[in-house]
Amino acid sequence: MAWPAMDLTTVAVALLSAASAGGLAYVFLYPALSGEARAEKRQKTFVGSTAARVERVTGAQNRRDQVAQSLKELEQREKARHKLTLEARIAQAGLDWSKSKFLLISALLGAGMGLVLFLITNGWMGLVAGLFIGGLGLPRWILGYLKNRRISRYLEELPNAMDVIVRGIKAGLPLNDCLRMIAAEAQEPVRSEFKAIVDEQALGVPIADAVAKLYDRVPVAESTFFAIVISIQAKAGGNLSETLGNLSRVLRDRKKMKAKVQAMSQEAKASAMIIAALPFMVALMTYLSSPKYIELLWITDVGKVALVCCAVWMTIGVLVMRKMINFEI
Repeated sequence: MAWPAMDLTTVAVALLSAASAGGLAYVFLYPALSGEARAEKRQKTFVGSTAARVERVTGAQNRRDQVAQSLKELEQREKARHKLTLEARIAQAGLDWSKSKFLLISALLGAGMGLVLFLITNGWMGLVAGLFIGGLGLPRWILGYLKNRRISRYLEELPNAMDVIVRGIKAGLPLNDCLRMIAAEAQEPVRSEFKAIVDEQALGVPIADAVAKLYDRVPVAESTFFAIVISIQAKAGGNLSETLGNLSRVLRDRKKMKAKVQAMSQEAKASAMIIAALPFMVALMTYLSSPKYIELLWITDVGKVALVCCAVWMTIGVLVMRKMINFEI
């Protein structure tokens, strides 16, 4: 039996249509049904997250390198700090004296104290002791006292300066304007130190190098922390306001810890002062009650030797007690 021509054409068209529909369905629906699209999407996500992770690791490595470099520079400056010149010591004390002026004042102090002790003791030993104490010991003690007082004032004001920088940066001000604001309105000695930084910047010195010199004028760890933060931000970037805010909080916590340690060590300091003053008090009371009995110490040769030995042992004891009750934070 022969099929009509019209029916064969219809069947062929139907078969071709079905094959075309099947091909289209295979092309568009198979990837979704088989999970290839999801796999490709996951692969792209994984590649993107891997690239982001590599970028974060690279940035963290760069920051670690910057911190290591800054710490190495800090160690070098710490080694050089023990080789300070007389001019550097005078500058750290906050004085604008020249070296010749300091030496002249030291000579005058030595001559004056030597003359006073010579008139009191009526002997050359008093003159030599006065020249030594007044010419070498007293001027350096004054420099150390002025330096410690200046550092104490500096540490009191530095956290406030950090807060000014943080608020200025959050308000949209550049770092240089914040430094100028501190140099104009802060309390001494922070004002003069930041003014020196601003002046060095005006001469073309990079801000990281200008801040790094702060440690040479104020040799404390807080100056180093500030210099490291500015150096890393200048080289590797980052959120300066957040970093300085954390630094300000750390400085205040260090200040609280120092105050707490000082309060807890007051009992030991009082005991050390009493123990150190006890021999002198006993000698004074003995002299007031029986002067003939104790004056043998400075009349006879054996007594003089005993006084020298006692002075040496007392000095060693005082230094040991001072080392025991002083804590570095």
